[in-house]
Amino acid sequence: MYKGLYTAYTGMINEQHRMDVLTNNLANADTNGFKKEGATSQSFDTVLALKIKDASEPCNVPRNIGNANLGVKIGENYTDYSQGAFKVTGNTYDLAISGDGFFNVEFTNKAGATSTKYTRDGAFVASTDGYLMTKDGDYVLGKAGRIQLSTTAGKTEIDRNGDIYQDGQLKAKLQLTKFEDNNYLTHYGETMWDVKEGAKALDADEAQVHQGYLEMSNISVVKEMVNLITISRQYE
Repeated sequence: MYKGLYTAYTGMINEQHRMDVLTNNLANADTNGFKKEGATSQSFDTVLALKIKDASEPCNVPRNIGNANLGVKIGENYTDYSQGAFKVTGNTYDLAISGDGFFNVEFTNKAGATSTKYTRDGAFVASTDGYLMTKDGDYVLGKAGRIQLSTTAGKTEIDRNGDIYQDGQLKAKLQLTKFEDNNYLTHYGETMWDVKEGAKALDADEAQVHQGYLEMSNISVVKEMVNLITISRQYE
């Protein structure tokens, strides 16, 4: 009786965790560059059940009565890095990446320490002094560091290789990075990633930059709603 209640309890906790992950996906369905997350389940180790203190057994000797499973436990979370659909904006500094790769961002925390973070959200702006920045005020990095453009140029063009031209002159080149194994990436906020020890960064030479586009999240709202109903039923 008690084992059955415990097994049901572990199942409810697991479904609650899956629901948390799913609702976070739905909340970010309209977040540029967001990547869908998922959750896995694992079973507890199977243990051998014993029949003990049973007067019907000769000499009251414990006897094996079979295997018992203790239910389900929460497994690992994972991220789906597949390409999201592109949205046309026509804005000069809205950029999307096709293929493997991330924009490099110089992130500054509240303590003033800077570090490089990685993102697929290319909704950038130009500051009053010409620096290419995220909408949160962090610098976008190029091959030579921070990208500073002319504030008086007539036309700014960014080609598929990430080269930035103003009035026909090459001004900077975007730094695009990919990783040998994305399992070494960890979420930092909604659309940025940080790296763990052991991550191997590579130049994303095959990735292409598309000016005037933004990459949307790779979430299918319809599929997530179906999964939401399924998880609710399983919880019940």
